[in-house]
Amino acid sequence: MKMSSKQTVYRLAVLAVAGLLAACSNDPTTDLEVYIEEVKSQQKSSIEPLPEFEPFDSFEYAASELRDPFTAPVFSHTPAAVAQASNSGIKPDFDRPTEPLEEYPLDSLRMVGTLAQNENNWALVLDTDETIHRVQNGNHIGQNHGKIIRVTEFEVELTEIIPDGLGGWMERPASIAISE
Repeated sequence: MKMSSKQTVYRLAVLAVAGLLAACSNDPTTDLEVYIEEVKSQQKSSIEPLPEFEPFDSFEYAASELRDPFTAPVFSHTPAAVAQASNSGIKPDFDRPTEPLEEYPLDSLRMVGTLAQNENNWALVLDTDETIHRVQNGNHIGQNHGKIIRVTEFEVELTEIIPDGLGGWMERPASIAISE
């Protein structure tokens, strides 16, 4: 009796399926159960207890008789002192045209050199836009109404007019030294 190739393939397929079913007949959970038993048998680690915290010492605010820090302070200057300070006669000239270097804070300007011709001395001042300006005595510079009073080889001396905090103005000396 001769077998056809179809029958041979069919028999081989049936044997393969039977072999696979026989392999699956073993209990597939036995290796999982063995692993669980291993983990359970291991020594359990202990968790460190939380550290003890010291109780917070509360602070009692006992400055209720002092000024509320969220309200503006009231100065106890006498009206005569305020009038004298605010009437010092010093004030900026708001009617004059502004000059280009009055747009910049004084600390952002750098003196980079000087020029001299006859009796005239000029300072070369560099602004934050990398533009060099030529200034001399009488020019205004900085945001605090600064007026140049002297140009030397090493610095520009000026006088600024700033608020005095009492409604008036006061003068303050300032300078820009040459930088390298």
